[in-house]
Amino acid sequence: MKFCENFFWGGATAAVQCEGAWDADGRGMTRMDVTTGGTVHSPRMVTYVDRDGNRQKAPIRGFRLPEGAHYAVFEDEFYPSHEGIDFYHHYKEDIALLKEMGFKMFRLSVSWSRIYPTGEEDKPNQAGLDFYRNVFLELKKNGIEPLVSIWHFDTPLALEEKYGDWTDRRYIDLYVKYARTLFMEYKGLVKYWLTFNEINNTINLLPEDAPDEVYQEAYQHLHYKFVASAKAVKAGHEIDPENKIGCMICGITYYPGTCDPKDILFHHSKWEKGIFYCGDVQCKGKYPTYTKRLWDEHHVNPDITKEDMEALQKGTVDMYTFSYYMSQAVTTHQNDDIVSGNMSSGVRNQYLTYSDWGWALDPDGLQYYLELMYDRYELPMMVVENGLGAVDALEEDGSIHDSYRIDYCREHIKAMGKAVQNGVNLIGYTAWGCIDLVSASTGEMKKRYGFIYVDKQDDGTGTLERMRKDSFYWYKKVIESNGEDLE
Repeated sequence: MKFCENFFWGGATAAVQCEGAWDADGRGMTRMDVTTGGTVHSPRMVTYVDRDGNRQKAPIRGFRLPEGAHYAVFEDEFYPSHEGIDFYHHYKEDIALLKEMGFKMFRLSVSWSRIYPTGEEDKPNQAGLDFYRNVFLELKKNGIEPLVSIWHFDTPLALEEKYGDWTDRRYIDLYVKYARTLFMEYKGLVKYWLTFNEINNTINLLPEDAPDEVYQEAYQHLHYKFVASAKAVKAGHEIDPENKIGCMICGITYYPGTCDPKDILFHHSKWEKGIFYCGDVQCKGKYPTYTKRLWDEHHVNPDITKEDMEALQKGTVDMYTFSYYMSQAVTTHQNDDIVSGNMSSGVRNQYLTYSDWGWALDPDGLQYYLELMYDRYELPMMVVENGLGAVDALEEDGSIHDSYRIDYCREHIKAMGKAVQNGVNLIGYTAWGCIDLVSASTGEMKKRYGFIYVDKQDDGTGTLERMRKDSFYWYKKVIESNGEDLE
């Protein structure tokens, strides 16, 4: 179960969930800046003004801006991402805490609209470039390797209003320009990159019975991202041959809900559509053999050129990275016991327990996923998101006893060790939300993942003081022992 000598122990965040400073130093807006908070039972809402000038709100999932409408911020609504945990002004303090834990790697994302506020400027925003340079320098000073997500649910809002959400070919060149800017600006400071966070969610989150036109848009959306990713990978290698650039997949282990052969076939199709499809294109540089069947199921006919296919071949990724929180059981049979997790849903698995947010706790599923994907692609792998969202109690003496989080991480690290023992080339583990941040799915602060507690509440109140949880000291011990001391 020994991890490699230079294993990248660390943690992960995203700009839209922790950075804050949403309108500071020339930054443009993103959709999260017009998205309210929610709960596990009430969805996050997008705010906009319709063509007649009326204020409107709509659930974020599946939202499309109506014709003639524009996004808007309303003074009487609360937008969690506007402040996040104010990493923008606290990054030195936060990085010092990561160093204290012994981090070898810190995954963070760059906000596209902090570099190109509308996405279409000829020159990048210097204040944005300077901010990230200072963050990367601080990480290097503390012996921490940055792992940078180029896109993490963070498209400039101006582009969405003008072109829609990645359904326009012009996005490709705009993204590549942005990626090239990062590669050139931070050459020598950043070596590890991810092109698109959880790229497969575009398809993974669609209901099976969604209309054909929705699937047409989703597969087209994905194709333009595939091409953009491939061109960025090629550019990244040309600018600095030392760059290691990966895909990032929302990893879910699927199980058949019953041993009915129809469930076996259905669960296999979930793997193909939800997981393999994106990994195959980004790792192998071509569409898989089952693509035509997936497209034909919904009469999909994407805009794909010969040049696109050549770009895919030339821009395969160097490593396979993924998030993993839970598994899902899926069935063709009527079953009303539905559970959810990471914005997707399945039926309850009687052999597993579930978090307060309905997420299946399944470390064995992580071992299975690692071994399956390594056999498929034979690329270095990283688990770049994994963790437990839970309500933490702050005691009177300032302590936070989160044994449940320690238990969760311990079992998943054990599962990683078994996969390594079985031959998987696993090079890193960055636990999600290593410092408390805003939940992407619900917009809550009380759904905490961090080893570091941040004094901020769901209504935006709080001092932003940082405090070490019990898991902070436990993870420090794990890193010091390179994963051998898990007690």
